[in-house]
Amino acid sequence: MRFSLSKRPAEVKPIRRARPRRHGLFLIALFLGLSGILRLGEGIAQTTGTEHPPTEAPSLAEAAQSCTPEGGTTALLEALRSREQHLAEREARAASDAQTLAAVRKEVEARIATLEATEQKLAATIAVADQAAQKDIARLVAVYESMKPKDAARLFGEMEPDFAAGFLAQMRPEAAAAVMTGLDPGKAYAISVVLAGRNAKGPKS
Repeated sequence: MRFSLSKRPAEVKPIRRARPRRHGLFLIALFLGLSGILRLGEGIAQTTGTEHPPTEAPSLAEAAQSCTPEGGTTALLEALRSREQHLAEREARAASDAQTLAAVRKEVEARIATLEATEQKLAATIAVADQAAQKDIARLVAVYESMKPKDAARLFGEMEPDFAAGFLAQMRPEAAAAVMTGLDPGKAYAISVVLAGRNAKGPKS
């Protein structure tokens, strides 16, 4: 048999060495791929778990503070706040004015009550004075009626017509007629005019 030394190594050695090399490369690639997947999973877990923990929802006050209006909204809010403050001041002034008016009304009512009480007292005093005057006049009338007609006529002649007519109106008719007979005609006429005027202004039956 003839064998060539140059062909044997070329046929046998490459086949036996190629299979282990390819198998080793496959295992290395598989190992590296699994290692990369594991590292990627750990990175995702760290990213979602440790680096960014879940935060609580902000409260309503924090949300209101974080929302800062801009431009026209800010001007509108300022205008509304100013108007609300103006209305509050007007309400306060109105309440103060109402209290002042109530105090003034109470004082006026108290003064009116005092004036009414004073008026009642004055009316009572005037009534007492009138009664006293009427009593005094009634006494004088009685005195004049008891006098002699000539003496009474002399006194009535010195009186003013209005004053003399006031006494004669309260005297008995016969006594008044006797006094009028003794008076001067001019004086008697003046007194008669006053008496007629009083009777004309008096109530008619």
